[in-house]
Amino acid sequence: MAPPRKEPNRTLPARSWNTCRRKLSNPKWHLKRSPVPETEPIVESKDLAPPATLVPLKTEEPAAGWLASAQSLLATVVIAVFVITFAVQAFQIPSESMENTLLIGDYLLVNKLRYGGSVGNWVMPYQQIRRGDVVVFHYPVNPGQHFVKRVVGVPGDHVRLVKRQVWVNGLPLKEPYVRYSSPIHDIYRDDFPQVDYIAPGEEPLWFKQLKQTVQHGELVVPDGKYFVMGDNRDESLDSRYWGFVPRENIIGSPLLIYWSIRAPDNMYLGMTSPSAKLFRFAYIVTHLFQMTRWDRTFRLVH
Repeated sequence: MAPPRKEPNRTLPARSWNTCRRKLSNPKWHLKRSPVPETEPIVESKDLAPPATLVPLKTEEPAAGWLASAQSLLATVVIAVFVITFAVQAFQIPSESMENTLLIGDYLLVNKLRYGGSVGNWVMPYQQIRRGDVVVFHYPVNPGQHFVKRVVGVPGDHVRLVKRQVWVNGLPLKEPYVRYSSPIHDIYRDDFPQVDYIAPGEEPLWFKQLKQTVQHGELVVPDGKYFVMGDNRDESLDSRYWGFVPRENIIGSPLLIYWSIRAPDNMYLGMTSPSAKLFRFAYIVTHLFQMTRWDRTFRLVH
């Protein structure tokens, strides 16, 4: 026999509702609201930085601008004077005594620091003057003039010329740069040293000194002196005619040819009137491009 069917408990929902209602009516089950904290009023602090304000840009006064320009110009002038005084200097070749190494109308930049210059030998390294160097120096007879020649003899050398061949210390000097333009043989000029007579163009004082410096037919270069000659031997008044170059007279060595220009037409060279000079200047300006020797521009001097 089957067990009796159990009826569902229909009073459970009602009983659960009654339980919840009793709990809600109990004060301990009530929700408590947390108190909202009171906000304090915002007070500006005196320590805070003031708000940023727009400040108009100050415009430079005209006087300050002129002062800055003057300072820049002065600095440029000082640098230029320093360079011209101690480093490099420009020279122009006025004669043919160094052809074909240097031509009339060549403009040179001379390195004044190569041999020490006027800044002192302790400032920077320098080179000794050697045979074959091209040097620019104060003309010993007239220091206000500048000459450019090639060194043939240094202190202690024995120099002699025999039929246009230079001999130094008993050996022939190799000179591929030398030029001879005159077929006429001059005993004094081409067979040096000669002390029998004063040659044309020779300084009388040098004629007297020459007798004291010649030993066994050779010229002995004293200490602190240099014997120089032009590459164009037949057209050069050099140490053969006026003597040695003191070491303190040597300015430096040509660095390069920065510009070279052919001489204008000969028809205006001998004219000295103001109108002729003006016309010659105008001729050079209008024919500057054609007269410039572009193949010699920025050429190093050896």
